[in-house]
Amino acid sequence: QVQLVESGGGLVQSGGSLRLSCAASGSIFSINAMGWYRQAPGKERELVASITNGGSTNYADSVKGRFTISRDNAKNTVYLQMNNLKPEDTAVYYCNARRLFSRHYAHNYDMDYWGKGTLVTVSS
Repeated sequence: QVQLVESGGGLVQSGGSLRLSCAASGSIFSINAMGWYRQAPGKERELVASITNGGSTNYADSVKGRFTISRDNAKNTVYLQMNNLKPEDTAVYYCNARRLFSRHYAHNYDMDYWGKGTLVTVSS
């Protein structure tokens, strides 16, 4: 089992920045990639960004150039730096960890773990 704990959410004005953190513990040797999903009210959960153990990253088109995913292997922590936030970024953000069998984070995986989520609210 892998436990994921998110932090860093909150209320920010449009154009502002936030950094989310996700601390992983437990059987982290069993996973090889981590990501951030978000779910806005009335919408489906969507993949925002992902990073592999090797450092390869991918982003949703809606956040490219504004969000940066990174990891500190010594702390078993993944970060999501969010800049130039927009009201449409308002959502609950969930940390996720997986064992991937291909380069595509949303497909061909197992060992799927989730955090409880942290709320990000961007006011206009």
